[in-house]
Amino acid sequence: MKPLRKAIGFCAVFLLLFLAACGGGAASTESPSEPEIYDYAPAATEAPAYEEQPAVMPEQKSGRNPPSNNEPYDMFFEDYGVNPSIDTEDDNLSTFALDVDTGSYTVMRNYLNDGNLPPPESVRVEEYVNYFDQGYDSPPAHQAFGITIDGGPSPFTQTERYDMIRIGIQGFDVSDDERKDAALTFVIDVSGSMDMDNRLGLVKHSLEMLVEQLHHDDTVSIVVYGSEARVVLDPTPGSDSGRILSAIYSLEPEGATNAEAGLRLGYRMAMEAYNPDGINRVILCSDGVANVGETGPEAILEEIDHYVAEGVTLTTIGFGMDNYNDTLMEQLADKGNGFYAYVDDRDEARKLFIDEITGTLQTIALDAKVQVEFNPDMVKNYRLVGYENRAVDDEDFRDNEVDAGEVGAGHSVTALYEVKLYPEAYGKIATVYMRWEDPDTHQVVEISQDFDARQLERDFRETDPYFQRAVVVAEYAEILKGSYWAEDSSMDDVYDEARRLEDYLYRDDAMEEFVDLVRQARKMID
Repeated sequence: MKPLRKAIGFCAVFLLLFLAACGGGAASTESPSEPEIYDYAPAATEAPAYEEQPAVMPEQKSGRNPPSNNEPYDMFFEDYGVNPSIDTEDDNLSTFALDVDTGSYTVMRNYLNDGNLPPPESVRVEEYVNYFDQGYDSPPAHQAFGITIDGGPSPFTQTERYDMIRIGIQGFDVSDDERKDAALTFVIDVSGSMDMDNRLGLVKHSLEMLVEQLHHDDTVSIVVYGSEARVVLDPTPGSDSGRILSAIYSLEPEGATNAEAGLRLGYRMAMEAYNPDGINRVILCSDGVANVGETGPEAILEEIDHYVAEGVTLTTIGFGMDNYNDTLMEQLADKGNGFYAYVDDRDEARKLFIDEITGTLQTIALDAKVQVEFNPDMVKNYRLVGYENRAVDDEDFRDNEVDAGEVGAGHSVTALYEVKLYPEAYGKIATVYMRWEDPDTHQVVEISQDFDARQLERDFRETDPYFQRAVVVAEYAEILKGSYWAEDSSMDDVYDEARRLEDYLYRDDAMEEFVDLVRQARKMID
């Protein structure tokens, strides 16, 4: 339980801040109003169910060092709050849409490499966890997905024992030779804000990489938009790489940012090149800013919903810092039955367009969602770590009309739960259900798997190293987010665990980079 003096301290601090803000002649701390680029209300952060609620649910931990002089400006993020702990007696079902986005993690990396901590509202914990390989086994033969469940005690809880449970969904892999032919329509932001090497220059380099991976029977179309939208390349076969590259090299910045016109024209081009037996995907490359025409995801997609129903998916790829709209890019991908990635350097472009090209292009599950049914006799309470903006009503799990997430070939999705078990509890902890629509047959498939207390490890360091990394990465994200649930741990704790794991995963470049990112963040947090 949190001490009373801590609650009093919080109240005192906020009273002083309030008085200071009301004082005559004091400089205003209120941020300037933002343009109406989106219209989503942040999810309320609910009170913890198994601890006394603190006087204030802080948005971020104190002790951050002052930002550097080159801190990005006009960055738009959405604060979705933090999931509460749920008493199993009140609700033993937890339901969410699968999410393979990774943009939040690479945005953080870009912030740190520029000498700044990422804003707490930019952190979506599940995207940090899902950035990393989880080491799951491939699904059984002739099965689209496999479910992996493991768990053990959290190393970051100080007073009581809490267990972490990792639920992993692994999709079947598709070799490059087996990948379906793709009709790709690139919608590229060439407005003045993209006139930078790490924006339009990086877009060109990324598309060069993609051209190298094209099949002869793939097609590529290119639409650009500034103040207006226009076609740069009509549907062109992958065998004509010279023509495609010439169109890419010709791109130059121009005008304002009419994303609505660009996407509208892009979808029309996608229908011209439509391949009924292949992949049909629009790929938006932008900094996410929209300042001409409709500017929010709901309005932009309202008139093109029928294209989504035809099977044309939307991938959004973000580029650049300063005047960047993460919210628009993430929500567009969500509503366009695709995924959102952020490219901060050439290595990330290579990962997206070469190493994981099949998963980037070929979808193997539509409207994929998971429901976890906890055993009230075993589990006192539980908390889903992340997925705050992916919640699905429990009663909608088997409603096939409810929009959920999409998963690409070979992709994995991980969800972590923090659970408090009853003492001496023994037996089934939970049953995990996964449900999705097959994009080829349009049949809805459901699979399930049980998880028993005997499968829980008693020592965190005896668990699978990939499980350990997922827990450490999630804690790192929660600290950056300023989550109440990470209040008793520190970046030093995370660094110690990450450094130890680096020895287990010594051939993993992503792990080595993660340790370096934790080291950088630790220096910026007192």
